[in-house]
Amino acid sequence: MAIYRYKAEDKNGRVKSGQIVGLSEPDAILRLRKKELNSLSLVNVSNNLETRFLMMISPIKIKQLAVFSRQFSVMISANVTVVEALMILVEQTDNISLKNMIADIAFEVDSGSFLSEAFGKRPKIFSTFFINIIRSGETSGKLDEVLNYLADEMEQNYDMVSKIRGAMIYPIFVTAGLIGVGIVLMIFVIPNLTAILTETNAVLPFSTRVVIGASNFLKNYLWLAAIILIVLVFVSRLYLKTYAGKRQFDIIKLRMPIFGRLFKYIYLMRFTRSLSTLLKGGVTITKGLEITADIIGNVIYRELILDTLESINDGNPVSMVMESSPYVPKMVPQMIAVGEKTGKLDSVLDRVTTFYSRDAANMLDNLSKLMEPVIMVVMGVGVGIMVAAVIMPMYNMASQF
Repeated sequence: MAIYRYKAEDKNGRVKSGQIVGLSEPDAILRLRKKELNSLSLVNVSNNLETRFLMMISPIKIKQLAVFSRQFSVMISANVTVVEALMILVEQTDNISLKNMIADIAFEVDSGSFLSEAFGKRPKIFSTFFINIIRSGETSGKLDEVLNYLADEMEQNYDMVSKIRGAMIYPIFVTAGLIGVGIVLMIFVIPNLTAILTETNAVLPFSTRVVIGASNFLKNYLWLAAIILIVLVFVSRLYLKTYAGKRQFDIIKLRMPIFGRLFKYIYLMRFTRSLSTLLKGGVTITKGLEITADIIGNVIYRELILDTLESINDGNPVSMVMESSPYVPKMVPQMIAVGEKTGKLDSVLDRVTTFYSRDAANMLDNLSKLMEPVIMVVMGVGVGIMVAAVIMPMYNMASQF
């Protein structure tokens, strides 16, 4: 499958230009004729330099994949063939990277590959979860339904990530501003203020000596501080790539004062929503747990899911391992146990997802309000230290005259 840039003449003699996909150049010309366009020129732009550059600066986003899944589902529901639906989506897609990828998938499917196999060749774009859901839809003949499930899943994940980023903008901006102002004060302002204090040879308070020492260090060795910071970041990134590092970081995230509960809700929602979607798509509970363990994004919960899978293989219920975990609220295993007994585990998981999604949404809405007093306290402490270390000694010295 290739993407062609064309110039063509319509039935009124007007020249039009655009892009069209085709299995070959004759196929592209035939598709133009179906649109009542007579081809004047046709250039394959699938792999030219301009297209490659545009693909580098146009990554495929989750929101675009969600829209792709939704539109694909609608066309499959309308009994449009898979290849034809994909070719229509190529023409409707603006993102050049997504356009090229869909065109390649259409070619592979037209050549005899299963849709899930074509998606599976692109693991950086499509997760194991996505591929297995598509495979289950192909097997059960419910491809349109599972594509809708996937669109819902990706849209909900996108909305959650967007809310988290939106809630974090304010505290990150304020914190960065405080750090910047603090560095400027320590390098340019504090030395001038403390020069008078050091010239008196008076015994200075401990806090004043600490501030003066920090100021002198930053003024004379800012380059060393920058190198130390870069090295710490580099070493931390290397450590976080190890299993022990990831596990430790995930534990810290779950135990954070304000964000810990929010992270728990997010991981629980990801688990219940993903497992529910897989079960609705006809995937077995054991296979569903294997897939969910790989996509949940937290080592602690991954270990918990794998322990649950091992417990199921030994003949125990799904809820058994979760009942003893400190990272899972008691309501979750109780609801899962009810779902197992009634044979409606997917529906129960949906209800759990809805419950925690509401709680998480409320927490996200209040996150900025919760962060404001914390930031004010930090600012107050910073101002207090500056007053105690610099202003008070100067005031005491002035009062002696």
